[in-house]
Amino acid sequence: MTPSLLFMYNKTMDYFNRAKKFRAKKRLGQNFLVDEKVINDILSCVNSSDYVFEIGPGLGFVTERLVDVAKDVIAVEIDKDAIKILNNNLADKTNFTLIENDILKVNLDDIYPKDKKIKIIANIPYYITSPILLHLLGEIDDFENKNRHHIDEIILMVQLEVAKRICANENSQNKEYGMLSILSQFFCDTEIIRHVSKRSFYPSPKVDSALVRIKNNNKARIQNPSPLLKRTIKAAFNTRRKNIKNSLLAAGMLNVQDALLKIGMDINTRGEKLSIEDFNKLACALEEFNK
Repeated sequence: MTPSLLFMYNKTMDYFNRAKKFRAKKRLGQNFLVDEKVINDILSCVNSSDYVFEIGPGLGFVTERLVDVAKDVIAVEIDKDAIKILNNNLADKTNFTLIENDILKVNLDDIYPKDKKIKIIANIPYYITSPILLHLLGEIDDFENKNRHHIDEIILMVQLEVAKRICANENSQNKEYGMLSILSQFFCDTEIIRHVSKRSFYPSPKVDSALVRIKNNNKARIQNPSPLLKRTIKAAFNTRRKNIKNSLLAAGMLNVQDALLKIGMDINTRGEKLSIEDFNKLACALEEFNK
């Protein structure tokens, strides 16, 4: 084993042993990242001029390294036991601030100056991935979302299947593309940086994960979306097995066939085959026939 690999092995074992001493809480979805190689990949996304906002630092394995590579680190953690450890281990770091709170109750506008752009690092419980992304990015019709305006990019650790959904499009496998895809990509570009084995965590989750980059474009995919866009998209994905005509009819929308014919869309097309731009064309047609 080369010296560099030996160092990473020793660090991984140190993280593993520290994590074993902590009683992880299932109700908080705690799975601590203990793989030094993956931690290094996260750190490679950060540079010395970055203002980093970390969600769910846990025991601080990433945080301890972030404070040495970023200009400033602010972390939000809800677990009081983890907070004690973070405060103890990072007490001498002048560029670190810890906030004890639920991320869904934290507004970036209350923390950062109006024009400050930040990089978010997040290893979050999988069961609240969608609510957190919605809180950070806003709905597709929320052009003035104050949290999103602060974000340069998000480096996010999520369940692999969720990562695929975040990055999916109309050409992806049917079950991957959906509301989460459109939410994530309406204002941003997304990509999977790397897959992460379940063995990279302690306690080990039941499934593999992935590291995802969500890059804020500061520009919406649709500049002047139809007021019916969000309703149209939700209708299409709420009944995925139906064709677009029947999905929209099931949602109580009127003059559906007329709208589809106007834009030349096959009534048997399923919503999961429509791009964001396609959905907006359809929404505009529906709006015209339902004035």
